This record gives sequence, C-alpha cells and structure tokens, in this order.
Amino acid sequence: MWRGAGRLGYIFPMRELSEAEFHRYARHLILDEVGEEGQARLLDARVVVIGAGGLGAPVSLYLAAAGVGTLVLVDDDAVDLTNLQRQVVHMTDAVGRPKVDSAAETLARINPGIAVERVAERLTPDNAGRIVAGADVVVDGSDNFATRYALNDACRAAGVPLVAGALSRFEGQLTTVMPDADAPCYRCLFPETPDPELTPRCEEAGILGAVAGVIGTLQATETLKLILGLGEPMKGRLMLWDALDMSVQEIRYKKRPGCRACG
Repeated sequence: MWRGAGRLGYIFPMRELSEAEFHRYARHLILDEVGEEGQARLLDARVVVIGAGGLGAPVSLYLAAAGVGTLVLVDDDAVDLTNLQRQVVHMTDAVGRPKVDSAAETLARINPGIAVERVAERLTPDNAGRIVAGADVVVDGSDNFATRYALNDACRAAGVPLVAGALSRFEGQLTTVMPDADAPCYRCLFPETPDPELTPRCEEAGILGAVAGVIGTLQATETLKLILGLGEPMKGRLMLWDALDMSVQEIRYKKRPGCRACG
C-alpha cells in the first residue's frame, strides 16, 4: 500500500498496522479523515518538541497518545517543584531530574510503541539546524525570544513547519510558520525583540497552570493536522486566547519585505 507524497515530494510505502495498533488507535481509524492511512502517517512522523515544560508537556502527552512515531524532546533543564503546577508530564518524584528523562519515561508509559529521543541541550543558533533536521513538524514550547528567533530561522532554512505557542498569566498565543515561499515567518510577526518588561517570563509574572494545557493542546492539534494534511494551518494568523473572559481573537499578518529570515 502507498500513501501520498511526503513533505519532500517522495512517495513512501504505508506501514501495516498491527492488531494492537488497530485497537489502540480505533477512535482515529473510524474518522474518515484519518483512517488507516492517516494513522500510518502519524506512526511514521518525526516531531521535534522544543521544551519539556508548560507547553511541551501537554504537546508531548497528546502526540504520544496519538501515535506520532518519533518524538524528539529538547530541553537542558531539570524538574523543579514549581514546575509541577503546570508541567503535567512530570511527577513529584521527578524533581531534580533532567526534564527530558522524566518526560521520556512518562511518555513511554502512555505509549510504549513510539520512540522518544532526548536532547539535553539548550537550542541556539549554532545547534538549531542540527536539531530540526529530518523533522516533519517542529513545535516551539520555549519561553524566550532568542530561542524563538533561532528556531524560526532554522525551520525556514530546513523547510519544516513550525507551530509556535506562548503564554503569559491568563493568556496564550498560537501561530504556525509554514515553509512556503509566500508565507510570513515569526520575524515578520515580531521583527524586533519586544521590551522584556512587556513580555515577562512566567517565573516573573506567574501563569495559571491550565492555560498552558489549553495552548499546548492546541499546538498538538495543529501538529496532527499538519501531519495528516487536514484543515487550514494557522499560517499568517496569530490566535490570542484570554482565559478570564474566554475570548479568542485573531490577528492576520503578512510577509514583511526585507525580513532577514524569509524576505
């Protein structure tokens, strides 16, 4: 059996699902838009998740449960007691351990049929290209603009979609940077690093734990859509979600002439 052209234009043979996989992914298989072919795509996919924290936790949990075949977790931090209020992939007895190890063990218990690769490094402009190489989708769960810019540039260069999320107090954001020539990138949206006082990190401003779960789950949904070729990605659109009044706004943005990453 064969499936459609992959992201690089090649044709890949579709893997046969085992009896256990048919049972595990039964609720996917009965969706006409997914089915056996779609589940095989998920099982063949490789997704890089930057950060095993507030966003990376729900992202990795749902991608593992969905059967994404290879998850690459990138984080150089260790689990702290203050993380547990929102970073649901880590248990209390993991405090002090590397986040990639803690998360990998949790994901293995959720779905032992997938592979989890651990990269205990901080993503930088120097290693970003190596880390995203070979990915079908990259998910950004980082918490600083230096990492976001480096990741944006590496994904544009590699031709890999980037699903970017961000959090602050009771609010969250989501956008997707596609590798299409006419698609705007993260630097088009934020050409200059915002004032740090206007974008404090969660250890400074605080964060309602469940907000991370909402945005991370939306990132996981967007990632599954991209792998399966379903719906419309958040290309050129920034979603703003406010938990306090349960409102959603959308800001459209365009490719910026002279952008250093995609201009």
